Amino acid sequence: MKIYKVKVNGKSYRVELESIEQVASEAVTEAKKEEKKAAAPVVSGDGNKVESPIQGTVVALKVKVGDAVKKGTPLVVVEAMKLENDVVSPFDGTVSEILVKKGDNVTAKQVIAVVK
Repeated sequence: MKIYKVKVNGKSYRVELESIEQVASEAVTEAKKEEKKAAAPVVSGDGNKVESPIQGTVVALKVKVGDAVKKGTPLVVVEAMKLENDVVSPFDGTVSEILVKKGDNVTAKQVIAVVK
């Protein structure tokens, strides 16, 4: 941060300026921290809960209860801002519950399925 003295219409002002590169790198670092937090799967005693990463509308269910899934298998499609996003299983296992249906509105971090 640098401090400058600026004169405007005969009046002096003290101004502090930050480097744009410094502010941008701090923002990127903070975004990466948030991304890592969001990527961590939620595990409970009764199974692995799969959360919606975004707010939107469920437009398709790709699996049904009892289906065996591998890590990365699409479970549900959520539409947000005219874009369809696959919500994938972060674990291997069997789908024990699907907590949403086509047409439901979901919020970010809402549990949408359980994989055991």
